[in-house]
Amino acid sequence: MSEKSEKELAEEVLKKYDSDADTMQYKGIMAKIVSAIAITFSVFQLYTATFGVLDAQLQRAVHLGFGLALVYLLYPSRKSWSRTRVHPLDVVLAILGAASPAYIVLEYKELVLRSGTVTTPDLVIGLLGILLVVEATRRVVGIPMVTVVLCFIAYAFAGPYMPGVLAHRGLTLSQLVSHLYFTTEGIFGIPLGVSSTFIFLFILFGAYLESTGLGKFFIDLANSIAGWASGGPAKVAVLSSGLMGTVSGSSVANVVGTGSLTIPMMKKLGYHKNFAGAVEAAASTGGQLMPPVMGAAAFLMAEFVGVPYIDIVKAAVIPALLYFTGVWLGVHFEAKRNNLKGLPREQLPKFGRLFIERGHLALPLVVIVYLLVSGYTPMRAALVAIVLSIVCSALRKSTRMKPVEIVRGLDKGARNVLSVLVACASAGIVIGVVTKTGVGLKLASGLLTLSGGLLLPTLFFTMITAIVLGMGVPTTANYVITSTIAAPAIIQMGVPVLAAHMFVFYFGIIADVTPPVALAAFAGAGIAGGNALRTGINASKLAIAAFIIPYMFVLSPVILMIDATAGTLILTTITAIIGMVALSSALIGYLADTCRLYERLLLIAGGLMMIKPGMMTDLAGFALFAVVLLSQWKRRKAVQVAA
Repeated sequence: MSEKSEKELAEEVLKKYDSDADTMQYKGIMAKIVSAIAITFSVFQLYTATFGVLDAQLQRAVHLGFGLALVYLLYPSRKSWSRTRVHPLDVVLAILGAASPAYIVLEYKELVLRSGTVTTPDLVIGLLGILLVVEATRRVVGIPMVTVVLCFIAYAFAGPYMPGVLAHRGLTLSQLVSHLYFTTEGIFGIPLGVSSTFIFLFILFGAYLESTGLGKFFIDLANSIAGWASGGPAKVAVLSSGLMGTVSGSSVANVVGTGSLTIPMMKKLGYHKNFAGAVEAAASTGGQLMPPVMGAAAFLMAEFVGVPYIDIVKAAVIPALLYFTGVWLGVHFEAKRNNLKGLPREQLPKFGRLFIERGHLALPLVVIVYLLVSGYTPMRAALVAIVLSIVCSALRKSTRMKPVEIVRGLDKGARNVLSVLVACASAGIVIGVVTKTGVGLKLASGLLTLSGGLLLPTLFFTMITAIVLGMGVPTTANYVITSTIAAPAIIQMGVPVLAAHMFVFYFGIIADVTPPVALAAFAGAGIAGGNALRTGINASKLAIAAFIIPYMFVLSPVILMIDATAGTLILTTITAIIGMVALSSALIGYLADTCRLYERLLLIAGGLMMIKPGMMTDLAGFALFAVVLLSQWKRRKAVQVAA
């Protein structure tokens, strides 16, 4: 396959499985107009980040106005419409999308003075704004999210007709519009607030890092570290996708970005196409779990839990380590089972030379971690990192960004934020209905009743809810909904707040590799030319850690560094890693030798025992693991002697 055709295939797959990518491709004056709006949007965000944000509702209104205008100009109403010529309807909607939030800006003082009272113009503008957000959600996020939003809006009116605990007094149109559009508890709530401050800057930071060529550096770096090992290209995929995940918050975009290079390498080495696509999907999905720059939902978690973002980063370190260890082990055992060798060292980039030539590109990531640890706010840290990414690229002529590329970075950053912005706005509608009707506590109570007041069944039902939502709802919106509805039930059972929120966060993300709808796996299958469902099943096996780790940190919060000592943290991590070795080998069917059925069952039992906190279970699990390992070593040695 030629380089050109590989690129075309990647773009085709991205547009198919990531609605964000299927945008208008203007030329001429229209392209300049859209770019001017996007650049102005980025400049506004940078200005307020530097000199101080506006009042909450004003900041969020301007943010939403720019976002809606760009959405309607970049995402056509119908897929069949031209991608090069603007439709008059979209122009009208773009103007209305900018005007409806502008009404809040222009009438802000009056709105504050008559707080709670809605005039006829308020009602018309508010209703228009809500409808525009819903339509933008349909275009950018998709029908499943729209369905969720409309169900909650319908529930707001249907309260008197609902059975049992779901019943409420019901809302009038005026009450609903007032709450959703003219307060900071609906569309302009916390999710959009975080989008208009932290998230935008980190996405802009990611856009500049990609412009510097950091992605290619990560792939080359991973090749120099692991390309020579057994199954080298697959391990390169795990490393590079994990590193890129610190920059990209999209599983599908990560799969396409790195997978277009790593998947052909894996297939060439001998990996089956279904497994090759699965490796990239599992690794790319885990990128949203990888500190320091995690997915947008992580910033929301900091706000919802009420802790500094650096605390979220610290809590995520060991779970991310365990996750990628699990994926790495799965790749390793598959390579050993099929006797797949690595690439010759002479064909791989040299580690030292890479760092000398392009190591400076990673400096902004190092600096942003230092700033966060030093107590800087995420917004200030991101602002410094954006400037530093431009400065660092200029250290060598080969990586230096031209002035036009710096301007294009502003354009790209504004475009990249649109999906998150719209998801946050629509999630605000859900939160608004939940807070106005009180249904959140009712659903949490119902969940506790369904589980019989037991922790494990409650966790299981919460997991299923998050995964099902994740099949159609983006991670950001998924987290907002589940943290509002399901997390309170877990918290009521004595689970630390951070652990409960991290639990729903994890399962919202892992939905990307969970069949039957596993978008990251489907994207991987599209590039590899494999079967989508089988790729999804393989990806689920590789990502098995993500299904277990959340239960671990709920049962033992020490993994999240909650009330942890050095001793307990080290012991828990070591036993968990050994448990991951046992589980990965059981699922792949290879440890020191090909596993027999009873050995796989023993490994699963031993792995789960070691992952579950407790000295007795750890010892019992280790004993089972050791028995299988010694048995396979002896069997393998006997075969070698006989040969």
